[in-house]
Amino acid sequence: MSLGNRLTLWILCLPLLVLLVVAVFMLHQDTEWRRSALSERLVTAAELQGPELARAVLDDDRSRLDSVARQLLEIEETRGVGLYTDAGATVLELGRTRAQVATTPPRETQLDTSGDLWRLLVPLVPREADGRVAQRAWLELDVDSRALTLDFYRRLATAGLGLLILGLLLFVLASTLGRRLDASLNDAAEILRRLRSGDLHARLPEVGAPELRRLARYVNALGDELEQSHENMQRQIEQTTVDLQESMETIEIKNIELDLAHRRALEANRVKSEFLASMSHEIRTPLNGIVGFCRLLGRSRLDPRQREWLDQVQIACDNLLALVNDVLDFSRIEAGRLELDRAELDMVTLVDEALGLQAPLAHQKRLHLLGLVYDDVPAPLRGDPLRIRQVLTNLVHNALKFTEQGEVIVRVMVEEHCGQGRVMLRISISDTGIGLTPQEQHDLFQAFRQASAGHSRQYGGSGLGLAISRQLVEQMGGQITVESEPSQGSTFAFTLPLDVAGPSEALPERILDGDRVMLVEPHAPTRYALRHLLERWGAQVEEMASPEVTGTPPALMIAALPMELNEAVLAEWQTRLDRGPCPMLLLANVTPLELPDLKLPSTCEILCKPVSRQALSDALRRQRITLRQPPALPPGQLRLLVVDDNSINRRLLRELLDRPKLEIVEAGSGEEALALAESEVFHLVLMDIRMPGMDGVETTQALRSLGGGWLNCPIIAVTAHALDNERQSLLEAGLQEVLVKPVDSHQLEAILQHHLPMAAPATSPAMFPFVPAEPLAPPAELEQTSELAAVDMQLGTRLANGNEGLARELLGELVASLPASMAELQAALATEDVEALLDAVHALNGACRYCGAPQLALVAETLETRLRSRGLEGVDTLIDDLFQAIERLIDWHAEAQEAPSSTTMASASSASSLKDK
Repeated sequence: MSLGNRLTLWILCLPLLVLLVVAVFMLHQDTEWRRSALSERLVTAAELQGPELARAVLDDDRSRLDSVARQLLEIEETRGVGLYTDAGATVLELGRTRAQVATTPPRETQLDTSGDLWRLLVPLVPREADGRVAQRAWLELDVDSRALTLDFYRRLATAGLGLLILGLLLFVLASTLGRRLDASLNDAAEILRRLRSGDLHARLPEVGAPELRRLARYVNALGDELEQSHENMQRQIEQTTVDLQESMETIEIKNIELDLAHRRALEANRVKSEFLASMSHEIRTPLNGIVGFCRLLGRSRLDPRQREWLDQVQIACDNLLALVNDVLDFSRIEAGRLELDRAELDMVTLVDEALGLQAPLAHQKRLHLLGLVYDDVPAPLRGDPLRIRQVLTNLVHNALKFTEQGEVIVRVMVEEHCGQGRVMLRISISDTGIGLTPQEQHDLFQAFRQASAGHSRQYGGSGLGLAISRQLVEQMGGQITVESEPSQGSTFAFTLPLDVAGPSEALPERILDGDRVMLVEPHAPTRYALRHLLERWGAQVEEMASPEVTGTPPALMIAALPMELNEAVLAEWQTRLDRGPCPMLLLANVTPLELPDLKLPSTCEILCKPVSRQALSDALRRQRITLRQPPALPPGQLRLLVVDDNSINRRLLRELLDRPKLEIVEAGSGEEALALAESEVFHLVLMDIRMPGMDGVETTQALRSLGGGWLNCPIIAVTAHALDNERQSLLEAGLQEVLVKPVDSHQLEAILQHHLPMAAPATSPAMFPFVPAEPLAPPAELEQTSELAAVDMQLGTRLANGNEGLARELLGELVASLPASMAELQAALATEDVEALLDAVHALNGACRYCGAPQLALVAETLETRLRSRGLEGVDTLIDDLFQAIERLIDWHAEAQEAPSSTTMASASSASSLKDK
């Protein structure tokens, strides 16, 4: 809104508002005065006639009453008169109705002014006359006040009309003044705009009111100053341009000199880095020889003094080798030649490996070393495992080096989820060592600097480890920090952004199925970590302060040995082991070479701290097998049940399992296996998972429900398709292990030796070295299936455990079953039955796993994966490829039947050779 419009509003609104308030006030005051005057006039008239009316009532003079009442009616505003006694009798009524009569006699004069019709009540005071007593009576008058209201509206309309006329006059005056003011201001704004745009000759005429003339004068003065400033600036620009040209020539010369100096510095730095790298390699070569010969010398007979000298040489060599490695890494980082790898990694494994490398130092100093990887850390991740392990090892080594007593704990947790399959990990290493001052923390990450000048002499080191760790962490996208106080320990922490390459959270393993485990561990963090792991693995944990067992013995005792293992302590623990009512798993804070000389029963083990998660789980599995397996296998034949709906799979498994003292029984369905289990005893079951009718999981649960020996009988899942979550669900369903088709003979042999130690192979494995089958291509590579041969007899022979004849028979059985498989596939496709289609594809996939038909096996594997993940969506192309692969295999087999066997073999070999090329 312009200034003129605002001025118009002020001139118009302010006077009108004041006049409106005054007019309203005056009208209100006048109206109140008129009402008051009317009420006083009526009351006065009624009270003056009151005595006369009282005497007339006393005399019962009707004519006089009527005369006085009509005098009251002659008042302009009076509309009705009534005279009443307290007995309820009506003496006189003129112009009134009975409904208007008051019910209670008034004690004093009353005037009701509510509404347009007022009511006046006047009591008539009785008097005694001639010994007579008059009755009490009162007078009522109906008064019409609408004349006052009409008069108020008339005066209000008059005042409003006056205000409207005055407002019009004010509007005309104010708008005229506002337009003039706006025009003057617009002219001044236009001149200022022209001055700003560069028209320095624009001027404003000095006319109008004194204020506007003064404004024009100031605007014109501003224009004069701008014009003069512009001229001065032009002269300065010209002078500055000349000076700048001279400076640019000088700067160009300096830049050329600086570029030459920079090139010389880069070349010198490159030469230095290459020299450091070359010298590091040259130094490391003889140093590795020294270290190796020292180790060889350590295996010979040496007296204690020579052994001590050799240990010092070994320590010096290790320190020198670490220094050479640090210098080499530092030179690579400075030269920008350090490249990071991107591979899958597991933080649990990395932490366990780093702690395992530093465990001897922790054992030597009697320190507790512990790694905690929180459950929300995904596995696997994608990053550079070598560099992460290097940073972890460096920080843990520093923590152990500067800690004399207490503990060093590594914690790995998720700090935040970054989205798009990335997480930010926070890895902290806390110790109870000497601590650091703020100044020492500031200088800590600089190269060749340690926290204190005396640290290098007292603790050793080059001062490069933390500098390299900082640069590695920053190059991986993280940050490293330190929190410490003198004599209160330190906490080094660094963050790492890593890609998630697997499920967001690892599924819990079910190693201990509700077993009661006694835990004896005096170190609180280690005890907490072990309890959490054991409960996650399905155990019922009871923490005890002493290894003494009272009451019902637990299924397993996990106990930590004391730090100091003297003869008395060892004797006490040997007694516990000999008399122990339950299996024991001992944890010792020593190296494997320094394990205490204890005679362990067959149900007891000793693990070295820090215990890796894998080592602990393996030990618990061994203990679980010991607890669950029968006391001894019966002498004579061992019986094994193979359950599979595919005859090709059963036949190949029989060939792989053929050995003395092992009887193989086959079952083609879950129902048949259950019928055999009700009347016969088996020591091991190989169970196919996806079968028509009762599948492998249902069959396993039915076998377990039979009770007796079936509760502990090992049942191994054999399936052609087992993802990680499916594998975990199978283990939770009661199956001990999972074998993926095609079955690896080495894995099968390991399972037999693990669950059936008496079942030795009939032939030494060295006679038929097993070459693992080439893995099938992933679904993304399905477009290249045309390059795969329809038949690869070399692959089939390897899958048949080196038996070429068996491979040909299995291939013939597969081809013979293909027409039936095609019929099942076409029937499932016609009805769009996903389950039936998946059953048919799974059966075909399982049959192809043991035959040399790589193209059909690849398509079947890909189609089964797609059906499991997406259903029927987007499988049309894969189904066409499957039928084409089936027809190609049938055609090949038909040609092979017509051609001689040698020709067939040559063709197969040629096809395989062309494929390899």
